[in-house]
Amino acid sequence: MSLVYIESTNTLPEFNLAMEQYVFDCMDRKNDYFILWQNENTVVVGKNQNTYEEVSLPYIKNHHTHVVRRLSGGGAVYHDLGNLNFTFIINSKKSQKINFDEFTTIIAKALNELGVSAYVNGRNDILVDGKKISGNSQYIKGNRTMHHGCLLYETKLDEMSKVLNVSNTKIISKGIKSVQSRVANICSYMKEPMTMEEFKSHLVSYMSKREKIEKYMFSEEDIKGIERLKASVYDTWEWNYGASPEYNVIKSKRFEECGEIKVFMVVKYGIIQKIQIYGDFFGCMDVSQLTSLLEGCKLRIEDLRNVLGQCDIGQVIHNFSEEQFLELMME
Repeated sequence: MSLVYIESTNTLPEFNLAMEQYVFDCMDRKNDYFILWQNENTVVVGKNQNTYEEVSLPYIKNHHTHVVRRLSGGGAVYHDLGNLNFTFIINSKKSQKINFDEFTTIIAKALNELGVSAYVNGRNDILVDGKKISGNSQYIKGNRTMHHGCLLYETKLDEMSKVLNVSNTKIISKGIKSVQSRVANICSYMKEPMTMEEFKSHLVSYMSKREKIEKYMFSEEDIKGIERLKASVYDTWEWNYGASPEYNVIKSKRFEECGEIKVFMVVKYGIIQKIQIYGDFFGCMDVSQLTSLLEGCKLRIEDLRNVLGQCDIGQVIHNFSEEQFLELMME
């Protein structure tokens, strides 16, 4: 049996995560697969994470960054075109247990051939000089394992820190939180400069030394299947945000013309279950007329805006605008 190599030329994260799942679920299970892919600016959150807790929503909105949930667990990661992602999809040869070493060791050895002193730590990361250069995650179903990781090759590390930096909003969540680590780019440790395309070629060449590789190009039918999965799952708010576990959130901010406003919410599957609004503000209408409309609303800007269209926010909170309320809710 040969190893089937696939390189995705699409840089949309919604497509690439659908592509992974398509290969896992739909392609010939007699084969093992090795895939390389890149995403434009993206935060990929783990299956069990609370998206709202992991990302800076204002920064994402202003910098056109995608947010996509993956099938596997683990923490949130930042992708850009300086990041190279790899995926192994194999039939499990042993009992169904999470086992990172089998895959991370291969990548670490490939990096060592380039003079990069990479090694695997006790968790699921690849490090150089104590700094993380690759985070990894796994998804297991039946006798099939998907292992994927991101290689920080020449990633914009300053952007990473901004996009994963959540505001001071207090969130009490049942989701799995990301662990902040010191990170570094692989290119900083290489003896000789190498382009991203040369780096990809090296990884493929290294894999071909281990076993026979057959390159595969997606057919039109494959692309249609991936696009269907993308549209039904990875393009949807319900998957990327709504699948977040239940959490409580407290938002507090002072606005010069109307005073301090505090919002207490219980959110489940991205939908506001309960909400209370307090503060030292004035208003002509009881605040319950607003909160009753908000309960049952999805926590996304277009749905909130629709609700506000049914209530004059300035009557509830004097000198307070619709845009200020949206800013507070989505901060």
